[in-house]
Amino acid sequence: MTRTTRPDWLLAIAVASTALLVGCATTSSGAVDTMAPGMSMPGTLPSPIPQSSSAGSADAGPSAASQMICGTETRDNITRALALAASPHSVDSWINRQYTCTYHLTDGEFVISVQESSDAASARSYFDTMQGNLAPVQPIEGLANLGLPAYETKGGVVVFLKDNMTLQVDARKLTDKIGPHGVTRTAFSYQVATAILGCWTAH
Repeated sequence: MTRTTRPDWLLAIAVASTALLVGCATTSSGAVDTMAPGMSMPGTLPSPIPQSSSAGSADAGPSAASQMICGTETRDNITRALALAASPHSVDSWINRQYTCTYHLTDGEFVISVQESSDAASARSYFDTMQGNLAPVQPIEGLANLGLPAYETKGGVVVFLKDNMTLQVDARKLTDKIGPHGVTRTAFSYQVATAILGCWTAH
């Protein structure tokens, strides 16, 4: 069974589309506002992020595209999707070329990470290795994968590969049904992942 036949996916798409309409905001100055890894809630990041921005280095820290997972757009999308009264607290880190943002929600931790590989081939190898570690997984197929390699688990993990970057969204520590629409953990992870990817690829 592919993603295109699942009701929770259809609901996630509808909510994600709404989030994208109000996400990907650009700061008036066009400058990147960030905080050092390990500190919570980085500032607004400009969007859309050009594809060329995804080539960060270990010495320079995470790329602007990676930092978006802990930026204002993603935090606001999560706040809206869950109908939260206030923005969730988040903590980020940059270790071994992986940028991670952990959102502390009432129901548990929601974790988004981006692994920045040195090139596309290395990224594919990392993506495939992760697939084995998370097995069993289900490929995300058809229009749902946005033309990118992607898979999901029943427990709430969604993984996308784009260029040299592997995006993982992990809702395994949340409740079975999430938000006012009662979507599954996997559907919620997919919603957040596609909102981030939409900002990465917009021009």
